[in-house]
Amino acid sequence: MTLRLYDTATRSVRDFVPSTPGLAGIYLCGVTVQSSPHIGHLRSAVNYDVLRRWLTHEGLEVTFVRNVTDVDDKILEKAVKAGRPYWAIAYENRRLLDRDYSALNVLPPTYEPLATGHITEMHELIQELIDRGHAYPADGDCSDVYFDVRSFAEYGALSGQRPDDMRDPGDASPRDKRDHRDFALWKGVKADEPRDAYWPSPWGKGRPGWHIECSAMARRYLGDEFDIHGGGLDLTFPHHENEVAQSKAAGLGFARFWVHHALLNLGESKMSKSLGNVIDLDAVVEAGVRPVELRYYLGSPHYRSRIDFTDEALKEAAVAYRRIEGFVQRAAEVVGNGRPKAVPPAFAEAMNDDLNTSAALAIVHDTVREGNTALTAGDEPAIRGALTAVRAMLGVLGIDPLDSAWGGADGGNDLKPVVDSLVALALEQRASARARKDWAAADSVRDQLKNAGIQVEDTPTGPRWTVGEQH
Repeated sequence: MTLRLYDTATRSVRDFVPSTPGLAGIYLCGVTVQSSPHIGHLRSAVNYDVLRRWLTHEGLEVTFVRNVTDVDDKILEKAVKAGRPYWAIAYENRRLLDRDYSALNVLPPTYEPLATGHITEMHELIQELIDRGHAYPADGDCSDVYFDVRSFAEYGALSGQRPDDMRDPGDASPRDKRDHRDFALWKGVKADEPRDAYWPSPWGKGRPGWHIECSAMARRYLGDEFDIHGGGLDLTFPHHENEVAQSKAAGLGFARFWVHHALLNLGESKMSKSLGNVIDLDAVVEAGVRPVELRYYLGSPHYRSRIDFTDEALKEAAVAYRRIEGFVQRAAEVVGNGRPKAVPPAFAEAMNDDLNTSAALAIVHDTVREGNTALTAGDEPAIRGALTAVRAMLGVLGIDPLDSAWGGADGGNDLKPVVDSLVALALEQRASARARKDWAAADSVRDQLKNAGIQVEDTPTGPRWTVGEQH
């Protein structure tokens, strides 16, 4: 295993060596399901899906944990405003999130714990912190419990923040804290929040703070120490800093690598529901971009590179993917689907260089050009070699056109035979019109297919069709 990853904790690229040979444990901070997902959330999913696929390709058995935060200040605020149960809002948005993950061929996690399903584990961790002198119940009858930031000398090391410069996190009344920087582990009942959003605890009725959730769930499914903790760059502080503090203060080794992806921006700001500047999967599809093309767009830049979203860049990515897709389809018609084999060494080198997907895709496009040259020459061995190499690389990136997830020829799409038959019938009608030199009728058939998203290309061996724009 020669993968090198940038570790936020050490601010350096280091060799990734699993703590247990042959195994890898990854914890990804998932989405707080306060609202429907947007493509910024999907970038995170795609980036870590590629990491997981690459580790699996390299022979590791990966345990991938992606949590769902289903109780949170923002969820409760929306529940009160909408007059709906908080759990109904969380569940509805989680269903939408699962739909979008599936649409982008993001592999399901090994485990997907809900915060509300792990209250007992959070109680245990909080009590350990109290016993070790790193946490304290608030004075009075508010039932809050806080982490004592001053008790953990390494606080701020992950994010590079200086504790002296930190403001109050604003998660509770400052009068209940010993220090304004202390953050809530357990939040007592509040009069203006839903009555069904609380659980009993040794400190009184309440609910968990945001940060304790991830520490408890990571420990439950990956143990006291695990290999990689992932999440967006915007989570580094305070969320991940607080996770490190409370976990290590409890005596846990916790994450050996911290891997953060950069944000997806719309204009000058990160894509955010609270800012009202979001684009979701449905909007992308309505604009004529397929989910596989969106995945290509989100996975093309290096994961640590910021994406400044524009319609033009998205459409350019779609065109680039269709070039790859066109080669795969044409080559498969000549030599069959092929069985993807090992990826080319240059692709592996790029992926092992801190998951450099940008460089890896350059290898894909180079191989596609070689394959197109072989197609022109009718060199079947070279066509087959290019096709299997391209499919192997695309499989790692999750964008193989022949993958059943995309309705490809490897299976999984029950409607494909029906579509094939209908398009074949239309092409027969077009051929008949051409034979009788009724060019208007022939063009009409072609235009109707185009309006339905089917592009027809006349080739020396007859017409062939593809889905999407022809370039």
